[in-house]
Amino acid sequence: MFDHGAVSQLIEFIRGLDLSWIINHIPLPHVGVGGGVEAKEKVDLIQTLEFTALFVLGVGAVFGFGLAFAAKRFAVKRDPRIDQVREHLAGAHCGACGYAGCEQYAEAVVQNPDVPPNLCTPGGEKSARMVALITGKQAVAAEPKFSRIMCQGDWTRSVKRFKYEGVQDCRAAVLAGGGDKSCMYGCLGYGTCERVCPFDAIHMNENHLPVVDVGKCTGCRKCEAACPKKVIEVLPGSKAVLVACHSKDRGADTRKKCQVGCIACGACVKVCPFDAPYIENNVSKIDIDKCRVCGLCVRKCPTKAIVDYMPTRPKAFIIEEKCIGCNACMKICPVNAAYGELKKVHTIDQSKCIGCGLCTARCPKQAIDGTFNAKAVFEAAEKKKKAKEKAAA
Repeated sequence: MFDHGAVSQLIEFIRGLDLSWIINHIPLPHVGVGGGVEAKEKVDLIQTLEFTALFVLGVGAVFGFGLAFAAKRFAVKRDPRIDQVREHLAGAHCGACGYAGCEQYAEAVVQNPDVPPNLCTPGGEKSARMVALITGKQAVAAEPKFSRIMCQGDWTRSVKRFKYEGVQDCRAAVLAGGGDKSCMYGCLGYGTCERVCPFDAIHMNENHLPVVDVGKCTGCRKCEAACPKKVIEVLPGSKAVLVACHSKDRGADTRKKCQVGCIACGACVKVCPFDAPYIENNVSKIDIDKCRVCGLCVRKCPTKAIVDYMPTRPKAFIIEEKCIGCNACMKICPVNAAYGELKKVHTIDQSKCIGCGLCTARCPKQAIDGTFNAKAVFEAAEKKKKAKEKAAA
C-alpha cells in the first residue's frame, strides 16, 4: 500500500520551488546548422520533475506488488512444532546434539523420524520428555557423556624441552615446534579447553592440568575439537576406568619424560578378567565395551597411568538367607575379601573389598549384593570413630 497523501505533498513541494534562476541562467540546447534554431524556447521543469517522481513511484509499486505476490505464492510452510520444540531446548547452541544449533536440531527432530528426542544434553530429562511429547516419539533416557582428560602429566610431573614465553594458548604453543613438553602427546596446560567451554565445566588446576566438572559438563565436544594435542575424549559416564595417557613412545622414553605415563608393561592386560585392556603402539588401551569397571587394573598399574573416575565404589555384602556357603566368592575374589567355611554363611571383609563386582557375578544363588550398603558403611564409620576415640584416650 502507498501513502497517496505523501505523494501529493511531494508534488506540491516541487511546485513551490523557486526555479526562475535555474531557468534564466542554464542555457537551453540549440539545433540546426550553426545552432541558429532553438529546439524549444522554454522547458517546464516542474512538469518534468512531477513526471519523474510519478514514474519512480510507479516502478516501485510494480516491483513491490511483484515481490509480495512471489513471497506469498512460493512461501514454504513451517511446521509449528519446530517452534514448540525450540522453546523446550536449552538454547545453549553447544552442538552436543550433533547439530549446528538448537534451531537445526528442532527442525531435524520434527522432520526426521530417526532423530531421537533426547539429544539435548543441557536440557536434561525434562527437555527430552517435552520434545518426545511434541513429536510423538518415545523418550528414552540417554546415558550422560563427559569430557575425559587423557593425560596426567602436569607441569610438576612432566619434563619440558624449553621455556615457552609466547601467547598462553595451547594452539599457539603447539606452533613452536609442537609445544614445550618433552612428551609430544601430552597436555600443554595453557587452558584453551577452559576458554572454549560454554558451560564453565573445565578449569585449570594449580599444576596447569584441566579438571572437568561432570556436574556442568554436557559432552558438547567443543573442548575436544579445540585441543591441538587431542588429549580430551568425550566418553559415556559409566566408563569410569580409563588409561589417561596417549603417549606412543617406548616405555623407557616415557619414564624419562613423564612420571605418570603408560609404559606398556602389560600388567593391566594380565590382571583383567574381562580381557578389556590391550597394548597398541606402545600404550595400553581399554575396550570400553568389554570393561566392567572393576578397577583391578587401576590397583596394578605401576605408574598410575590408569585412572578411576568412580567416586565411591559400592562394597559387596552377603545376603545371609540366600548364601549356601559354596566358596565361589572366595575363589573369584582377587583381594581375598570373601571368607567362610564350606556350607556355612560367608562374610566379606569391607576393609579389603574393592567393589569390583566379580563375586556378585559369580555367585550361583545371587546371595551377594554389590549395591551401596549404607548400614555396613555407617557401622564401619562408627567403629573407626570409636577406635580413634579409644586410642586418643
